[in-house]
Amino acid sequence: MKVAIIEDDEVHADLLEKYLLEWSRVKNIALMISRYLDAESFLFEFEPGLAFDVLFIDIQMQEINGMEMAKTVRKKDSIVNIIFTTGITGYMEEGYEVEAMHYLIKPVSKDKIYKCMDKILNRKKETDYIIVHSKDEIHKIIINQINYIEARGHGCVIEIFSKENGIRNTRFCTKLHTKPTEFIEVSESISELETIVKTKNFTRCHRSYLCAVPNIHHISKTEITFDTGSHIPVSRRLYKDVNQAFINYFSKINKE
Repeated sequence: MKVAIIEDDEVHADLLEKYLLEWSRVKNIALMISRYLDAESFLFEFEPGLAFDVLFIDIQMQEINGMEMAKTVRKKDSIVNIIFTTGITGYMEEGYEVEAMHYLIKPVSKDKIYKCMDKILNRKKETDYIIVHSKDEIHKIIINQINYIEARGHGCVIEIFSKENGIRNTRFCTKLHTKPTEFIEVSESISELETIVKTKNFTRCHRSYLCAVPNIHHISKTEITFDTGSHIPVSRRLYKDVNQAFINYFSKINKE
């Protein structure tokens, strides 16, 4: 796991790092900890491709405070866990805007650090993602929010839907729900993306499409329809393979 500590008080940063390393030894989880003395130095280096799992951010810092830094981070990365460390509680309402996971009042306690890291570890097991590139940006996309990947030109378009737009437990989903989706244009080719997602319940359904099997609602001879209401073509040659992948996946789910 990758952790960043953004803290201008080295005493507090040392204590936080100590508890994090103790947690990693107890859980036998490797941690890579990066420390920054201010928001500016972190933001100078930050890109979603760095793939931090959690940011521990001191709110009361010079120049750019921790809350403003978190808002900047959220514009680029909607997934990373944010935990504020502070001596006051006046910023809690603002924290909802950046979906802060927790506020820790200084001096931080070992017990609360352990609980936060346990929660993040559980989230990490449930939330897998891929890193992709567009012309000017890097995107971190949650795997289970992807319906399909379509080859277009030299790159691809990925259709995604957000949790707010309706991730459901597909194990028990029998009714189709039309949900809004969005599209991200990426530079990777469909062959490159197929290599990345081939072990994550994706299958080729057409020479120009990869589909997410868990999000399929039903399959006809010519078309795949997803739980969100989106649909894409399935080729005659690949229909049997897709149908078998669909049956295998949901048979496995129902046995669990």
